[in-house]
Amino acid sequence: MSITTEKALATAVDVGGAAQRTDPALAAPRRTLPTPVRRTGRVLLAVFTRTVAIGLLLAVWETAPRLALVDRTFLPPFSEVAVAWWRLLLDGQLAEHTQASLGRSLAGFGLAVALAVPLGLLIGWYRPLADLLGPLLEVFRNTAALALLPVFVLLLGIGETSKISIVLYACTWPILLNTISAVRSVDPTLLRLARSMDLPAPRIFQKVILPASVPTVFTGIRLAGAVAILVLVAAEMVGAKAGLGYLVNASQFNFAIPDMYAGIITISAIGVGFNQLLVALERRFTSWRTPTGN
Repeated sequence: MSITTEKALATAVDVGGAAQRTDPALAAPRRTLPTPVRRTGRVLLAVFTRTVAIGLLLAVWETAPRLALVDRTFLPPFSEVAVAWWRLLLDGQLAEHTQASLGRSLAGFGLAVALAVPLGLLIGWYRPLADLLGPLLEVFRNTAALALLPVFVLLLGIGETSKISIVLYACTWPILLNTISAVRSVDPTLLRLARSMDLPAPRIFQKVILPASVPTVFTGIRLAGAVAILVLVAAEMVGAKAGLGYLVNASQFNFAIPDMYAGIITISAIGVGFNQLLVALERRFTSWRTPTGN
């Protein structure tokens, strides 16, 4: 065998050995966790990430009064508030007040959605209507709802009508303004493309304007959902006989501080739950969108 042939064989052996060492198929298999285990780990991590801040807040709330960092007369430990909340739940008071507040807020919120979304679409689509109503909208949207609460009480009384009306008024503006902005901010390229296809104006409105406006409209609806709860609580502190706002106000006057905080926690929980419901509806109606993040 010649020297050249021996060198070629040696080179081939070295190359083959290197290929065996670097070939992923021939390498030692990695140990990977099963798919259900990885999914469970991700779920647990997500739950921990979303709840750790709330847990720290509750821990501080529980320990600060017990360590005399704050006066427990005015800020009792969270455990005492939880006991008061459970007592109110068992004797039916919490359910009664929650039902009253939800009925008023949902009625005003639903009327605001039914009124503001079509009006916002019309104002955003028809420029002459926007020019006509623009100054009036600027006046009312800059007038705080709570500033008009005495006016609503004087005109409509202290019954259910005034409370539903103040919620309707407060919820209308976030929905209306976001709907107008949604229509006006539609991509002009989509409009030019639709017009180049000789589509009539109603068809353009149905196929282009409405789908493109849904995300921004839902942003206004979510803002209105938070406003509905906040404004109603303030309205129920004036001349109401039931409702979470009445519960908080009456507990303060009677110096039942744990009951007061129990009502506040219930209001916060309702607000969070209502927002999550609106987020789920938004995802349902905007499922056609392409995700932009992880």
